[in-house]
Amino acid sequence: MIEVKRFGEKSLIIQFENIISIPVHQQVKSYYKQLSHASIKGIRSISPAYNSITLMYEPLVISFDALKEKVENLEINSDTSIDQKVVEIPVCYDSSLGLDIEEVAQSKNMSTDDIINLHTAPHYTVYMLGFSPGFMYLGGLNPQLFTPRKKTPRLQIPAGAVGLADQQTGIYPSPTPGGWQIIGQTPIPIFQVNEKPLVQMGDQIKFKPIDLDTFHQLKNTK
Repeated sequence: MIEVKRFGEKSLIIQFENIISIPVHQQVKSYYKQLSHASIKGIRSISPAYNSITLMYEPLVISFDALKEKVENLEINSDTSIDQKVVEIPVCYDSSLGLDIEEVAQSKNMSTDDIINLHTAPHYTVYMLGFSPGFMYLGGLNPQLFTPRKKTPRLQIPAGAVGLADQQTGIYPSPTPGGWQIIGQTPIPIFQVNEKPLVQMGDQIKFKPIDLDTFHQLKNTK
């Protein structure tokens, strides 16, 4: 069941069940796929999120009521595939790069090896991309790693930093301020202007632990 409502003068939001889950994500993918191929005149952009899709549109081309009707009458099939792929990302969890890994481990009465093993075990689903270009919001984090954000955000986090925040894990694609708990860093570029994105919504991410020497070797080859 969806709810379609206004979201400003030139936006419409499709709201799904207000939870973060794979079934809801599959619904979002289905609607996103259908909307992307529907060629509805007046739509400027389609932005999927955890449990919603925001449409930016031109009111002079299509009215809210007309767009709402088209959205509600979309024929949604059960095929939720969007050329899904699995991307392996090397991560160094050394404390010189994982600035908060020791603190996170201590807060959970675990060793840093425990944190690494728990973090690298799952295949993570890319739920959406934001808040900066290429930033991945990943689902599938082990509940043992649920970690609150830092009380005081850092003024700058390096590109490639891998962090934890509440029920999420993610990778900073570029240097930016942030409050996530940093447990590692990848040497590979996550986002490059004018390059095809490394991942898209619905892809799977698998983290592979590497040592510090390998990190610098890979970093120097990029």
